[in-house]
Amino acid sequence: MATTTPAGVRAHAKHGGGSPAAPDGAPMTHRQIMEALSGLLLGLFAAIISSTIVTNALPTIIGSLGGGQEAYTWVVTAALLSMTASVPLWGKMADLVSKKALVQISLVIYIIGSVVAGLAQNPAMLIGARVIQGLGAGGLSALVQVVMAAMIAPRERGRYSGYTGATFAVATVGGPLLGGVITDTSWLGWRYCLFVGIPFALIALVVLQKTLHLPVTKRKVKVDWVGAFFITAAASLLLVWVTFADDKYDWLSWQTYTMVGGTFVLALLFVFTETRASEPIIPLRLFRNRTVSLASVASLFVGVGMYSGTVFFSQYFQLARDKSPTMSGVMTIPMIGGLFVASMVSGRFITRTGRWKGWLVAGGLFLTAGLGLLGLMRYDTPYWELSIYMALLGIGVGTMMQNLVLSTQNQVTPKDLGAASSTVSFFRSLGGAVGVGVLGSVMSGRITHYAKDTITALDPQSQAAAAKAAGSSALPDMDALPGTVRTWLESAYGHGIADVFLYAAPFALIAFVVVMFIKEVPLRTSGGLAQAAEEAVGVLDAAEVPAPAEEKIPSWAAASETQTAAVATAAREETAPVTTSASTPVSGGIPVRGFVRGAESAPVPQAAVTLISLGGRQLGRSVTQADGSYALDAPSVGSYVLIASADGFQPQASTVVVNGSDPVSYDVLLSGTSGLNGLVRAADSGQPVKDAMVIVTDVRGDLLSTGTTGEQGEFAFAELVPGAVTVAVNADGYRPRALPVEVGGTGVTRVEIDLDSGAQVLGVVRAPHGPLADARVTLVDAAGNVVGTATTGTDGAYAFTDLSGGEYTVIATGYPPVATALTLNGSGTDGHDIELAHPGE
Repeated sequence: MATTTPAGVRAHAKHGGGSPAAPDGAPMTHRQIMEALSGLLLGLFAAIISSTIVTNALPTIIGSLGGGQEAYTWVVTAALLSMTASVPLWGKMADLVSKKALVQISLVIYIIGSVVAGLAQNPAMLIGARVIQGLGAGGLSALVQVVMAAMIAPRERGRYSGYTGATFAVATVGGPLLGGVITDTSWLGWRYCLFVGIPFALIALVVLQKTLHLPVTKRKVKVDWVGAFFITAAASLLLVWVTFADDKYDWLSWQTYTMVGGTFVLALLFVFTETRASEPIIPLRLFRNRTVSLASVASLFVGVGMYSGTVFFSQYFQLARDKSPTMSGVMTIPMIGGLFVASMVSGRFITRTGRWKGWLVAGGLFLTAGLGLLGLMRYDTPYWELSIYMALLGIGVGTMMQNLVLSTQNQVTPKDLGAASSTVSFFRSLGGAVGVGVLGSVMSGRITHYAKDTITALDPQSQAAAAKAAGSSALPDMDALPGTVRTWLESAYGHGIADVFLYAAPFALIAFVVVMFIKEVPLRTSGGLAQAAEEAVGVLDAAEVPAPAEEKIPSWAAASETQTAAVATAAREETAPVTTSASTPVSGGIPVRGFVRGAESAPVPQAAVTLISLGGRQLGRSVTQADGSYALDAPSVGSYVLIASADGFQPQASTVVVNGSDPVSYDVLLSGTSGLNGLVRAADSGQPVKDAMVIVTDVRGDLLSTGTTGEQGEFAFAELVPGAVTVAVNADGYRPRALPVEVGGTGVTRVEIDLDSGAQVLGVVRAPHGPLADARVTLVDAAGNVVGTATTGTDGAYAFTDLSGGEYTVIATGYPPVATALTLNGSGTDGHDIELAHPGE
């Protein structure tokens, strides 16, 4: 991330033994952010994988512990309940005490819960451990967003939110796969599914201790424990009601009236408490902001679709399609792929353009379409159709989940970042918890309905076996059922689970409608720490407060060649017949008044404003006040040249026409003389890279400037136009890299660029008669992605360059294809010849 470094301010300050952290108020560099973010994402990965790794293993876990469908639902709901209820408290505490300490505490709580869960001896013990896990996960899900908001400006946050989305996607797809493999491995067993997140959490603790350095504001801490109790009680009672409804009692019963009424009373008591608390858990004034209110409502309904996809797919694939836990995870990859791509792509585009609402609207549309189409699936629906539906669901969640938090954080002050972020997360978790509880109950009822409705199609002997299977409270073992009974039950499960998605679709439609009414506000260009520092010294970013209306410069005010010559003449004059100041203009003339402004209409104080005749004679001079105002007197009616200059800005010459005795109002806009410099280093060794080509382009791709690095890897460009640019670096032996940089309106923007070493693969494809021309060579990485293709020449040679280290597969065709493995160490040149031949040659 680029940083603007004013003169006299050091770019870094050292913290003993740790990585460098920015001084108070100074933006953190991209390297500092990535170092701190690595620990945060490790913790978030551990929290997410703890919930996803059990999805495919739950049927085995519940069967091993002797539980039924009720225990299945509660293992998921218990963690969601404690996470939902604790998120607001974690968020508010982040506004009062050390964010770093809170993240570490939440990791410790998560580790304790994971240990207890792995040692569970019955469903009740497992559910209790999941409550503890949920408390830790609630802290991580809320605090990661809060810490990111403190470190990173909203305009840049889309780029880093993509990393969060990628972490979510990897943990979501890796969790079920890993859980399925562990469950299917006899010498491991399902208990290791609950232990697997512990190493990641321990590593995150160490990394955060070394890399995360945030200033702690010393203030009197007064936690609203009464408010915390009421919101926790209200959320818990609501979730208990939806979990047991239609199972222990009817939806319309005295238990329902009691629990819903109790939830309503507790919610009212919470609101009353918050109006009296000095440090409320959720400041109710936040909801006066339309974006915060609408984003919270949308998150509530997005949570329904988000959690239904991760919870109910495992039951569908295992019970309706008879897949193993491992294959169940593999078959959900389209949904995770959609989420991964959507979060990364939307984050990049938001950082580049600053526009975010379109992504929210598109996400709502994709989420609604995905859930609606999934409601049409059956146990025998072709998998390619399911893949499309799941991908649509993933795209919808990926474009909405992080961007709803981003839109909220952009609307609040630094002191409310924690509360606002946790509020959106709270409503998303609440929607997920209520949705899983309600939809789980609906699913049980619909499966029973379809089973009873179709049992008459079975022969009498099969009906007896079917009735026994349907009457059991435990999850069925499909492999132990006769063929006809298994098909009957798979059909019932497939249809019943499809209804779950069909019932969730209207909630996604509501979220889509709600985000349509969110007003798009330009993203801020400074992070929470920088904003807090600016407020402390009384400086407000013009992008964060209503700026004065900018007056357009008339077309005739552009400097002509004659005016340029006049500027040069005036600059050479050694005498000044008339000299004035802003407060003491020459009397007897015609007043010329106005303001000198810079980037984003910010006033430019101490700017020199000179009025000269078209013949080059100086007629008056003024220095702008703190608000950028100036005052001059023109001697008579006519045309004049007004010159404005200031340190750090490009001079501006404009024509001013005085038509009569009335005062003339004329404002001047100055463009900053922005600079860009930086350092290019090798990522593996940290050594400077000499003679690297550095290219700067604008957002349209037009070339602005080029240069090469010096002995110490340094480069510098002057006179750049402020705004977003792309910096591309290419050096021999390294992989090219490009990154977006925001060039500040004034001062020098500094950026540090690390280049990864690039490996090369050279080789010759040979046939029995010698080198083979026109053979096609394909290079595939370990994830199955095609890295590149090449066609051999007459000498049979091929080459691939700029490769990262790792495992690859080289596939050559021309004769019967041959695939060979290749391992690259990340740098240098590897030779890899290939022999092709027909069988028997």
